[in-house]
Amino acid sequence: MSDERKIVLFALSTCPACKKTKDLLNSMGIDYVSADLDTVDIESRNRLLEKVREHNPKETFPTLVINAGEKVIVGYSKEEITEALGNTG
Repeated sequence: MSDERKIVLFALSTCPACKKTKDLLNSMGIDYVSADLDTVDIESRNRLLEKVREHNPKETFPTLVINAGEKVIVGYSKEEITEALGNTG
């Protein structure tokens, strides 16, 4: 639907900041797609890294992409994530 946000989290399964980001999104009731790059095959990982690079050339994690890059949050920032996604009504 055009009025729904699309949120993609590029992460690593072993990354503490990535886990905190997932926990925050879950606690906020945010629907998102999570891609843990270290848990997929090498071809998928390379494709996902290309996507990460489009939004975050440094390839650091977590990289949270909102609405196809309308907003990108790199690293864990509770304040920034809450500000970007907290207006749920």
